[in-house]
Amino acid sequence: MKRKGSLLACSLLVLLTVHAATPGTYAAGTAPAAATTKTPAAAMTDIPGVIARVSPSVVAIVGKPELRGSARENRFNLAHGTGIVVKADGWILTNAHVVKEMDNLTVITVDGKQYAGTVTNMDEESDLALVKIAATGLTPAKFATNYSIKVGETVVAIGTPISVSLRNSASAGIISGVNRSVSSTYRLIQTDASINPGNSGGPLVNLRGEVVGVNSLKFVSVGIDNLSFAIPADTAQYVMNHFFTYGKVNRPYWGAELEESWAAVVGLPTKEPLRITRVEPGSPAEQAGFRAGDVIYSVNQASCTTLVEFNELLKRYLPGQTVEVVVQSGGDLIKRKVTFGKQP
Repeated sequence: MKRKGSLLACSLLVLLTVHAATPGTYAAGTAPAAATTKTPAAAMTDIPGVIARVSPSVVAIVGKPELRGSARENRFNLAHGTGIVVKADGWILTNAHVVKEMDNLTVITVDGKQYAGTVTNMDEESDLALVKIAATGLTPAKFATNYSIKVGETVVAIGTPISVSLRNSASAGIISGVNRSVSSTYRLIQTDASINPGNSGGPLVNLRGEVVGVNSLKFVSVGIDNLSFAIPADTAQYVMNHFFTYGKVNRPYWGAELEESWAAVVGLPTKEPLRITRVEPGSPAEQAGFRAGDVIYSVNQASCTTLVEFNELLKRYLPGQTVEVVVQSGGDLIKRKVTFGKQP
């Protein structure tokens, strides 16, 4: 369920999620990290140590963009981004927009070794993809689990900005905000760590060396500095688990379009519930009795007041599972059960 509506002050902001680092475009992203153990105080300021530990898990991804004519034949006309090693036998996580229209993928490890890459899985809704290379003995990154990320926490972004020759460049900053939604399906992390073209798909790590996010996008405009966003680690792990289990993200489908309140659209705290604006004919929602105008108060006793919260809630379920929805319909507060189907 994607958020509807335009960005606030969109005349002043340009949001770019690019397929690669090409002249005049800007993209970025970070990945969430897992923190389950206590770390000595000295290690909490050891940024050089963090970079040294994480860099072997960061790769550059290079390829030819989908161009035609003389532009395609130009050997220097390359697209590039960043990836994160997630399995030692050659599995790489990156942004879907990095590899979507990229041919002849080459993955370059921190020691300069080059491998031909194949995109095996792609999910544009979450902007994540998997790339496979014929390599063994790689160093997988450690993703944060059960980790409560905090505003003001120091983080480090590692990636391939501007040029492949600058691969494994690092920048440090802080977590500027959590639970952000920027016309996105799921929650994002905001950071002021310097992100540049080519950083997309690279890790955002905490000072324990754990990936907390995957760099994905940024705002670009005159007068705007260091306003970048990353896909949280829990979303990255959710998508990867589905990739390896089902070959795709096996999202539950119920077939009703939702609308959030004005306060939710502009990011204000609100308790106003979501409203159904349309029900697909023949969908699970229609079969369960839902109709346009119904107001959703909870799903299996969990309340949600924004589209992003609703989408986050759906990550708990699979097609075929049944949930109980508290809904106000025709002036009555009732409970309806709906069994999710598979996405068309």
